[in-house]
Amino acid sequence: MTDPALAENPFRLNLDQQKKRAKELHRLTLAGDSAALARVAAQKEGSPRDPFRLADAQFVIARELGLASWPKLKAHVEEMTAARADMTGTVRAPLDSDMPTLHIRCGNDIEKVLPLAGFRGDFLEVSNPLAIGPVREGADWLAARVGFLDGAFGAFDVPGSNLLYEVQEKLERAGETYRRAVLWFEHDSFDQLILIYVLSILAEARAPLRLELATAGSFPGMQPFWGLGQLPPEALRLLWERRQTVTPAQLSCAQEAFAALRAPSPEALTRLAARGDLPLPFLARALRRHLAELPGAGDGLSLTQRFILEILAEEERSAGRIFRALMLEREPLPWLGDLMFWVILKEMAAAATPPLTLSYENEEDWPQARAALTPAGEAVLAGTRDYLDLAPPARWTGGVSIAPPAANWRWDRAREKLVAP
Repeated sequence: MTDPALAENPFRLNLDQQKKRAKELHRLTLAGDSAALARVAAQKEGSPRDPFRLADAQFVIARELGLASWPKLKAHVEEMTAARADMTGTVRAPLDSDMPTLHIRCGNDIEKVLPLAGFRGDFLEVSNPLAIGPVREGADWLAARVGFLDGAFGAFDVPGSNLLYEVQEKLERAGETYRRAVLWFEHDSFDQLILIYVLSILAEARAPLRLELATAGSFPGMQPFWGLGQLPPEALRLLWERRQTVTPAQLSCAQEAFAALRAPSPEALTRLAARGDLPLPFLARALRRHLAELPGAGDGLSLTQRFILEILAEEERSAGRIFRALMLEREPLPWLGDLMFWVILKEMAAAATPPLTLSYENEEDWPQARAALTPAGEAVLAGTRDYLDLAPPARWTGGVSIAPPAANWRWDRAREKLVAP
């Protein structure tokens, strides 16, 4: 069996291979190949310079891989190669051996990769998808989460929702066992909403912990970058080297944002999302994407619901194919897990006048479910009907209740502005 630490990975770049790709791009561009010319134009202003040099092709390759220049690409490959050699060479002390360490992640995608990368600290998964369902004010908010998750995911073999209480207690008491907590999070709303929750709990508990952020909004290699689970072990070592200590300003920002997320009005969250100076660098964009799940100003649809109907308007598809098209072709900031998507799709089909229909025999085999657009769905897309007038099930976006036929908060997607009920 291939060692996962040595297996091929699109984020493991080989410089010789990239040189060959640059030479081929150079050749095709000089030959007038339309696809090559389009690639060059996408990465360089104006038309390709005349003469188009190999160095220009190398620049384009570097930009396509997410780096600013060919020298930056070479430096990155050298860093990754050195980190990989450290993993497979002489046995060294674990990277986190200087103090008792807890690694915190909003999923288990890197749990088995961290030991391969050279970490030995404990791992805590915080799987509370705050991007969907109620995240209300009050001491009983976790109970509401448990009820929602049991209803939404009860048909599937997923970790029990009772773990929410256990995980929160572990966060509150982390300072009793550990001296450092490393938070591994990326840039999307799924991660960022859980991040502000985790930081809020740790701040309120006044845990005597050194808090560190190992975050990424991009990484050189395959594009698009969706998350840390795509990365090979040596990439996690680089993120570790670049980690930053959580500042008091970041803790305060997390507490303010989490309180705003739980509020029954989205006004405070909108103000935070509009700021360009938040100390948590990925938070504002993630909050704007979260707010886009409010009913749209002109159609009553969340942005995800809008994408789903647009995809179905092209052709009838299985649920699995809709999800794939949504993630690869439509979503500007991918945040949905597959089961979260299925919950949204079922809610749409459960409207009194559904905009789409679903046909399936076994819910556990949901990717094979057939979906079709209805005349009501066509009317919503055309702007002649409002989705909330179709009497869909009540739902929540954070602390905001969306319960037709009552008047509801809406989001103007074009202007990224809140519209009052």
